Amino acid sequence: MRDRVSGYGFCPNDEGCPVEFTLDVIGGKWKGVLLFHLMDGPKRFNEFRRICPSITQRMLTLQLRELEEDGVVHREVYNQVPPKVEYSLTAFGQTLAPIISAMKEWGETFKRSVRNPLDVPSGMQDV
Repeated sequence: MRDRVSGYGFCPNDEGCPVEFTLDVIGGKWKGVLLFHLMDGPKRFNEFRRICPSITQRMLTLQLRELEEDGVVHREVYNQVPPKVEYSLTAFGQTLAPIISAMKEWGETFKRSVRNPLDVPSGMQDV
């Protein structure tokens, strides 16, 4: 795993906040999106480029590398010509599926509420 430096603020114990650790792994603009698409099965690098056309090649590489370093994503290199590399969720990465699915559901609800403010579910009126 990567070395982590606390940057989210004060936490009352020496262990750091669990939410902080979670956000360090899945936080950022692209990691959640990449994880969501990996929930459907393994993806090749260029598949991600097609799915997320606005991500740069460098950023995609960095995000996948960090997810791999955190043990969330497995990178499989096949010994063939041309080279083939596939990314998939590890067993540890699959434990994030409920979180990513909940984020998707929340996003769909929030997106609808922005389009039609009269349909805001209870509890989201102040969002």
